Amino acid sequence: MAKLTTRLPLNAESTIPAVGYGTYLISHEDTEGAVRTAIANGYRHIDTAAAYQNEEAVGRGIAAGLADAGLSRSDLFVTTKLWPGNAAWGDAPRDGAQTRSECEASLARLDLDYIDLYLIHAPYGGPQRLAQWEALVALQAQGKARAIGVSNYNPEHLVEILDAGLPMPDANQIELHPWSQKPELLAVMQQHGIAPIAYSSLAPLSTWRTEPGQDSAKTEAMRADGHVFADIAAQCGVTEAQLLLRWGVQKGYAVLPRSLKLARLRENIDLDGFSVSPEHMAHLDSLDRGDGIAWATGDPRLNA
Repeated sequence: MAKLTTRLPLNAESTIPAVGYGTYLISHEDTEGAVRTAIANGYRHIDTAAAYQNEEAVGRGIAAGLADAGLSRSDLFVTTKLWPGNAAWGDAPRDGAQTRSECEASLARLDLDYIDLYLIHAPYGGPQRLAQWEALVALQAQGKARAIGVSNYNPEHLVEILDAGLPMPDANQIELHPWSQKPELLAVMQQHGIAPIAYSSLAPLSTWRTEPGQDSAKTEAMRADGHVFADIAAQCGVTEAQLLLRWGVQKGYAVLPRSLKLARLRENIDLDGFSVSPEHMAHLDSLDRGDGIAWATGDPRLNA
Protein backbone atom coordinates (compact mmCIF):
# COMPACT_ATOMS: atom_id res chain seq x y z
CA MET A 1 0.00 0.00 0.00
CA ALA A 2 0.96 3.66 -0.21
CA LYS A 3 0.07 7.01 1.28
CA LEU A 4 -3.35 8.24 0.21
CA THR A 5 -3.04 11.61 -1.52
CA THR A 6 -6.66 11.95 -2.66
CA ARG A 7 -8.23 15.39 -2.25
CA LEU A 8 -11.94 16.06 -1.95
CA PRO A 9 -13.80 19.21 -3.11
CA LEU A 10 -14.83 21.90 -0.60
CA ASN A 11 -15.80 24.82 -2.81
CA ALA A 12 -15.03 26.19 -6.26
CA GLU A 13 -11.49 27.09 -5.22
CA SER A 14 -10.57 24.65 -2.43
CA THR A 15 -10.00 20.94 -2.01
CA ILE A 16 -9.19 19.10 1.21
CA PRO A 17 -6.79 16.16 1.66
CA ALA A 18 -8.81 13.03 2.34
CA VAL A 19 -6.59 12.13 5.31
CA GLY A 20 -5.68 14.77 7.87
CA TYR A 21 -3.88 14.67 11.20
CA GLY A 22 -6.07 15.44 14.20
CA THR A 23 -4.56 17.09 17.27
CA TYR A 24 -7.40 16.76 19.81
CA LEU A 25 -6.27 15.36 23.19
CA ILE A 26 -2.57 15.69 22.33
CA SER A 27 -0.74 17.32 25.22
CA HIS A 28 0.84 20.73 24.73
CA GLU A 29 4.26 19.16 25.27
CA ASP A 30 3.76 16.57 22.52
CA THR A 31 1.94 18.65 19.92
CA GLU A 32 4.85 20.35 18.15
CA GLY A 33 6.75 17.11 17.62
CA ALA A 34 3.61 15.21 16.62
CA VAL A 35 2.69 17.72 13.91
CA ARG A 36 6.28 17.85 12.67
CA THR A 37 6.35 14.04 12.44
CA ALA A 38 2.98 13.91 10.70
CA ILE A 39 4.18 16.27 7.97
CA ALA A 40 7.38 14.26 7.58
CA ASN A 41 5.27 11.16 7.00
CA GLY A 42 3.05 12.58 4.28
CA TYR A 43 0.19 14.31 6.06
CA ARG A 44 -0.81 17.50 4.26
CA HIS A 45 -3.76 18.47 6.45
CA ILE A 46 -3.46 19.45 10.10
CA ASP A 47 -6.63 19.91 12.19
CA THR A 48 -6.72 21.92 15.41
CA ALA A 49 -9.04 24.29 17.29
CA ALA A 50 -8.86 27.19 19.69
CA ALA A 51 -10.54 24.96 22.30
CA TYR A 52 -7.72 22.41 22.07
CA GLN A 53 -5.38 25.06 23.51
CA ASN A 54 -2.52 23.87 21.31
CA GLU A 55 -2.55 26.25 18.35
CA GLU A 56 0.83 27.78 19.21
CA ALA A 57 2.46 24.35 19.39
CA VAL A 58 0.68 23.31 16.18
CA GLY A 59 2.06 26.44 14.50
CA ARG A 60 5.60 25.60 15.60
CA GLY A 61 5.18 22.05 14.36
CA ILE A 62 3.90 23.30 11.01
CA ALA A 63 6.85 25.68 10.58
CA ALA A 64 9.36 22.98 11.48
CA GLY A 65 7.64 20.31 9.40
CA LEU A 66 7.46 22.46 6.29
CA ALA A 67 11.12 23.43 6.66
CA ASP A 68 12.19 19.79 7.17
CA ALA A 69 10.33 18.66 4.05
CA GLY A 70 11.23 21.65 1.89
CA LEU A 71 7.57 22.51 1.48
CA SER A 72 5.81 25.86 1.17
CA ARG A 73 2.76 27.06 3.08
CA SER A 74 0.56 26.33 0.06
CA ASP A 75 1.47 22.64 0.28
CA LEU A 76 -0.33 22.29 3.60
CA PHE A 77 -4.03 22.47 4.48
CA VAL A 78 -4.74 23.82 7.96
CA THR A 79 -8.08 23.70 9.78
CA THR A 80 -8.86 25.48 13.02
CA LYS A 81 -12.08 26.31 14.80
CA LEU A 82 -13.78 29.19 16.56
CA TRP A 83 -14.88 28.43 20.10
CA PRO A 84 -18.33 30.08 19.92
CA GLY A 85 -18.94 30.34 23.66
CA ASN A 86 -21.75 28.59 25.49
CA ALA A 87 -24.14 30.49 27.73
CA ALA A 88 -25.13 27.25 29.49
CA TRP A 89 -21.55 27.01 30.75
CA GLY A 90 -21.37 30.66 31.79
CA ASP A 91 -19.36 31.46 28.67
CA ALA A 92 -21.01 34.28 26.72
CA PRO A 93 -21.41 33.46 23.00
CA ARG A 94 -19.12 35.48 20.75
CA ASP A 95 -20.70 38.21 18.65
CA GLY A 96 -19.61 39.05 15.11
CA ALA A 97 -16.77 41.39 16.10
CA GLN A 98 -15.48 38.91 18.68
CA THR A 99 -15.62 36.13 16.10
CA ARG A 100 -13.41 38.12 13.76
CA SER A 101 -11.02 38.87 16.63
CA GLU A 102 -10.92 35.20 17.58
CA CYS A 103 -9.91 34.30 14.02
CA GLU A 104 -7.11 36.86 14.11
CA ALA A 105 -5.96 35.43 17.44
CA SER A 106 -5.87 31.90 15.99
CA LEU A 107 -3.88 33.14 13.01
CA ALA A 108 -1.40 34.79 15.37
CA ARG A 109 -1.03 31.67 17.50
CA LEU A 110 -0.57 29.50 14.41
CA ASP A 111 1.75 32.13 12.87
CA LEU A 112 -0.14 31.93 9.58
CA ASP A 113 -1.50 34.53 7.17
CA TYR A 114 -4.62 32.55 6.35
CA ILE A 115 -6.51 29.44 7.40
CA ASP A 116 -7.51 26.91 4.77
CA LEU A 117 -10.70 25.98 6.62
CA TYR A 118 -12.20 27.91 9.53
CA LEU A 119 -15.08 26.26 11.39
CA ILE A 120 -17.53 27.20 14.11
CA HIS A 121 -16.77 24.43 16.60
CA ALA A 122 -20.36 23.82 17.76
CA PRO A 123 -23.82 25.41 17.51
CA TYR A 124 -23.58 26.82 21.03
CA GLY A 125 -23.95 30.43 19.91
CA GLY A 126 -27.72 30.62 20.43
CA PRO A 127 -28.89 34.07 19.29
CA GLN A 128 -25.34 34.82 18.12
CA ARG A 129 -25.11 31.82 15.76
CA LEU A 130 -26.02 33.82 12.65
CA ALA A 131 -23.76 36.72 13.66
CA GLN A 132 -20.90 34.25 14.02
CA TRP A 133 -21.65 32.76 10.61
CA GLU A 134 -21.87 36.20 8.99
CA ALA A 135 -18.44 36.96 10.47
CA LEU A 136 -17.02 33.80 8.89
CA VAL A 137 -18.48 34.81 5.52
CA ALA A 138 -16.71 38.17 5.89
CA LEU A 139 -13.43 36.48 6.89
CA GLN A 140 -13.59 34.35 3.76
CA ALA A 141 -14.21 37.44 1.60
CA GLN A 142 -11.16 39.06 3.20
CA GLY A 143 -8.96 36.05 2.43
CA LYS A 144 -8.41 35.16 6.08
CA ALA A 145 -10.05 31.77 5.43
CA ARG A 146 -10.03 29.99 2.09
CA ALA A 147 -13.04 27.88 3.06
CA ILE A 148 -15.50 28.17 5.95
CA GLY A 149 -17.79 25.78 7.70
CA VAL A 150 -19.25 24.45 10.90
CA SER A 151 -18.84 21.48 13.20
CA ASN A 152 -21.39 19.42 15.11
CA TYR A 153 -24.27 21.22 13.37
CA ASN A 154 -27.57 19.37 13.09
CA PRO A 155 -30.08 19.87 10.23
CA GLU A 156 -31.97 22.61 12.09
CA HIS A 157 -28.80 24.66 12.46
CA LEU A 158 -28.06 24.39 8.74
CA VAL A 159 -31.64 25.33 7.85
CA GLU A 160 -31.29 28.37 10.11
CA ILE A 161 -28.46 29.61 7.87
CA LEU A 162 -30.46 28.84 4.73
CA ASP A 163 -33.56 30.64 6.03
CA ALA A 164 -31.45 33.71 6.78
CA GLY A 165 -30.44 33.90 3.12
CA LEU A 166 -26.74 33.46 3.92
CA PRO A 167 -24.21 31.37 1.99
CA MET A 168 -24.20 27.76 3.16
CA PRO A 169 -21.11 26.25 4.81
CA ASP A 170 -18.48 24.56 2.71
CA ALA A 171 -18.18 21.76 5.27
CA ASN A 172 -19.60 20.29 8.46
CA GLN A 173 -17.15 18.35 10.63
CA ILE A 174 -19.11 15.67 12.50
CA GLU A 175 -18.70 12.32 14.19
CA LEU A 176 -18.92 9.65 11.46
CA HIS A 177 -18.08 5.96 11.63
CA PRO A 178 -20.05 2.73 11.12
CA TRP A 179 -21.76 3.14 14.51
CA SER A 180 -22.77 6.75 13.78
CA GLN A 181 -23.74 7.30 10.13
CA LYS A 182 -26.24 10.20 10.41
CA PRO A 183 -28.15 9.58 7.13
CA GLU A 184 -30.70 12.37 7.68
CA LEU A 185 -28.03 14.97 8.39
CA LEU A 186 -25.90 13.82 5.45
CA ALA A 187 -28.92 14.06 3.14
CA VAL A 188 -29.43 17.71 4.10
CA MET A 189 -25.73 18.38 3.65
CA GLN A 190 -25.67 16.75 0.22
CA GLN A 191 -28.70 18.77 -0.85
CA HIS A 192 -26.83 21.99 -0.09
CA GLY A 193 -23.35 20.98 -1.21
CA ILE A 194 -21.86 20.80 2.30
CA ALA A 195 -18.86 18.48 2.46
CA PRO A 196 -18.74 15.99 5.36
CA ILE A 197 -15.53 15.81 7.38
CA ALA A 198 -15.39 12.88 9.80
CA TYR A 199 -13.98 12.95 13.28
CA SER A 200 -13.72 10.04 15.73
CA SER A 201 -13.48 7.65 12.78
CA LEU A 202 -11.68 5.18 15.03
CA ALA A 203 -14.29 5.16 17.82
CA PRO A 204 -15.20 1.49 17.17
CA LEU A 205 -11.66 0.38 18.09
CA SER A 206 -11.48 -1.43 21.42
CA THR A 207 -8.62 0.87 22.42
CA TRP A 208 -10.49 4.13 21.67
CA ARG A 209 -10.46 6.62 24.57
CA THR A 210 -9.69 4.13 27.31
CA GLU A 211 -7.65 6.55 29.43
CA PRO A 212 -9.25 8.01 32.59
CA GLY A 213 -11.43 10.98 31.75
CA GLN A 214 -11.95 9.85 28.15
CA ASP A 215 -15.18 7.88 28.58
CA SER A 216 -16.47 6.69 25.23
CA ALA A 217 -20.10 5.87 26.13
CA LYS A 218 -20.02 2.68 24.09
CA THR A 219 -23.20 0.66 24.47
CA GLU A 220 -23.37 -3.08 25.10
CA ALA A 221 -24.60 -3.57 21.52
CA MET A 222 -21.52 -1.77 20.26
CA ARG A 223 -19.22 -3.86 22.42
CA ALA A 224 -20.93 -7.04 21.22
CA ASP A 225 -20.31 -6.36 17.52
CA GLY A 226 -16.82 -4.93 17.96
CA HIS A 227 -15.29 -8.16 16.59
CA VAL A 228 -16.83 -7.40 13.18
CA PHE A 229 -14.17 -4.79 12.44
CA ALA A 230 -11.32 -7.14 13.30
CA ASP A 231 -12.85 -9.90 11.18
CA ILE A 232 -13.31 -7.73 8.09
CA ALA A 233 -9.91 -6.10 8.52
CA ALA A 234 -8.25 -9.52 8.61
CA GLN A 235 -10.03 -10.51 5.41
CA CYS A 236 -8.79 -7.29 3.77
CA GLY A 237 -5.26 -7.78 5.10
CA VAL A 238 -5.23 -4.42 6.90
CA THR A 239 -5.52 -3.11 10.45
CA GLU A 240 -8.87 -2.24 12.02
CA ALA A 241 -7.91 1.43 11.92
CA GLN A 242 -7.12 1.25 8.20
CA LEU A 243 -10.46 -0.45 7.57
CA LEU A 244 -12.41 2.23 9.43
CA LEU A 245 -10.54 5.08 7.77
CA ARG A 246 -10.90 3.54 4.31
CA TRP A 247 -14.65 3.10 4.95
CA GLY A 248 -14.88 6.85 5.54
CA VAL A 249 -12.83 7.79 2.50
CA GLN A 250 -14.90 5.50 0.28
CA LYS A 251 -17.98 7.25 1.62
CA GLY A 252 -16.47 10.55 0.47
CA TYR A 253 -15.48 11.85 3.91
CA ALA A 254 -12.19 13.45 4.83
CA VAL A 255 -10.92 11.68 7.96
CA LEU A 256 -8.76 12.94 10.85
CA PRO A 257 -6.91 10.13 12.64
CA ARG A 258 -4.60 10.91 15.53
CA SER A 259 -1.74 8.87 16.97
CA LEU A 260 1.54 9.60 18.73
CA LYS A 261 2.91 6.18 17.83
CA LEU A 262 4.97 6.39 14.65
CA ALA A 263 3.91 3.00 13.28
CA ARG A 264 0.22 3.82 13.68
CA LEU A 265 0.65 7.34 12.36
CA ARG A 266 2.11 5.81 9.20
CA GLU A 267 -0.58 3.13 8.97
CA ASN A 268 -3.36 5.70 9.23
CA ILE A 269 -2.35 7.42 5.99
CA ASP A 270 -1.33 4.19 4.24
CA LEU A 271 -4.75 3.71 2.68
CA ASP A 272 -4.00 3.49 -1.03
CA GLY A 273 -3.77 0.18 -2.85
CA PHE A 274 -6.77 -1.46 -1.21
CA SER A 275 -10.50 -0.91 -1.01
CA VAL A 276 -13.35 -2.28 1.04
CA SER A 277 -15.53 -4.56 -1.08
CA PRO A 278 -19.20 -3.72 -1.71
CA GLU A 279 -20.19 -6.70 0.45
CA HIS A 280 -18.05 -5.56 3.36
CA MET A 281 -19.22 -1.96 2.94
CA ALA A 282 -22.82 -3.19 3.15
CA HIS A 283 -22.03 -5.12 6.31
CA LEU A 284 -20.40 -2.08 7.91
CA ASP A 285 -23.31 0.10 6.80
CA SER A 286 -25.68 -2.23 8.67
CA LEU A 287 -24.02 -1.39 12.01
CA ASP A 288 -25.45 2.11 12.48
CA ARG A 289 -26.24 2.60 16.17
CA GLY A 290 -27.47 6.20 16.27
CA ASP A 291 -26.18 9.72 16.75
CA GLY A 292 -22.79 8.87 18.15
CA ILE A 293 -20.66 8.39 21.23
CA ALA A 294 -18.16 11.22 21.03
CA TRP A 295 -20.54 14.18 20.82
CA ALA A 296 -23.96 14.73 22.40
CA THR A 297 -25.82 15.77 19.27
CA GLY A 298 -29.14 15.58 21.10
CA ASP A 299 -28.08 18.01 23.83
CA PRO A 300 -30.93 20.55 24.17
CA ARG A 301 -28.40 23.29 24.81
CA LEU A 302 -27.43 23.10 21.15
CA ASN A 303 -30.77 24.64 20.21
CA ALA A 304 -30.84 27.39 22.80
